Amino acid sequence: MSEALIKDFGKTVVAWQRRHGRNTLPWQNTRDPYRVWLSEVMLQQTQVATVLGYYERFLARWPKVTDLAAASLDEVLAQWAGLGYYSRARNLHACARAVADLHGGEFPGTAAALQTLPGIGRSTAAAIAAFCFGERVAILDGNVKRVLSRVLAFSGDLSSSAAEKKLWDHATELLPERDVDRYTQGLMDLGATICSTRSPDCLLCPVQPMCLGQQEGDPTRFPVKTRKLKRGRRENWWLWVESVEGRVLLQQRPDTGVWAGLWTLPMFDDEASARAALPGGELETLPRLQHALTHFDWVLHTLRAGAVEGMTPGGTWVAREKLVDYALPAPLKKLIEER
Repeated sequence: MSEALIKDFGKTVVAWQRRHGRNTLPWQNTRDPYRVWLSEVMLQQTQVATVLGYYERFLARWPKVTDLAAASLDEVLAQWAGLGYYSRARNLHACARAVADLHGGEFPGTAAALQTLPGIGRSTAAAIAAFCFGERVAILDGNVKRVLSRVLAFSGDLSSSAAEKKLWDHATELLPERDVDRYTQGLMDLGATICSTRSPDCLLCPVQPMCLGQQEGDPTRFPVKTRKLKRGRRENWWLWVESVEGRVLLQQRPDTGVWAGLWTLPMFDDEASARAALPGGELETLPRLQHALTHFDWVLHTLRAGAVEGMTPGGTWVAREKLVDYALPAPLKKLIEER
């Protein structure tokens, strides 16, 4: 890496962020680690536009980390429902409790100490430390990996831990001496608004003159990551049973696996098993749902019936007006709202 790049890159990013970056998001212009941490967790693999409403609702309900720690996991999952990647919500709750119980309700002040908390990895810890405590430490989330690997024409395969470690080293070398918080935000902004995955807007990029990937003719070749997920397919049947009083039968998912801890209609591996749970009951077949998750596509069939005697699956009867208090996965919430 050239001395000129190390000298000029950080200053250029800082100057651009000050003039053209995002500076009015609700979690900016604060050094409150609770607010920054909450936004960082929500923004993992989720766009800003989606996060905004959830962020505001979380803060309205739990203004402090100790408030969140005092909540039940079911309450947190209910507020998180629809945001996806539910392990984040479970880690969020566990982390809040650790901050309350082990640190007196105050977040630790260094990236190294922050990494000891549940669900806080190296990049998230660095972001909190840079934004809230001014620590000179590098982040390397998905957007920043893309920006730096293109600027450096970094050919290492990021599916390799050795290559990722090397990129971490480069990220640390590029840190400016001052304004680390604005620099960190600038890298995030570049990745989110200009250096996009498929169609980077290189003409508007402030670091275009120093971008080796652009000089090589095709910055979209970077980052290099050869290991690709093989998508699978899953098929299940829901049994929707509703009483004459308008109560819906729900079951809670196991603590591990997809939708861990969330509430759904009784679920079966095949149609025959679903029908066998209501012997002799008349069932209406609803249009199937297709739900795309990270690793597989999920086809969900729904059989709907009124309450009948002799039903085998256990569960909890919940009045329709109380469903908002339960953590329902997004496709089920939509299904119920539409019928």
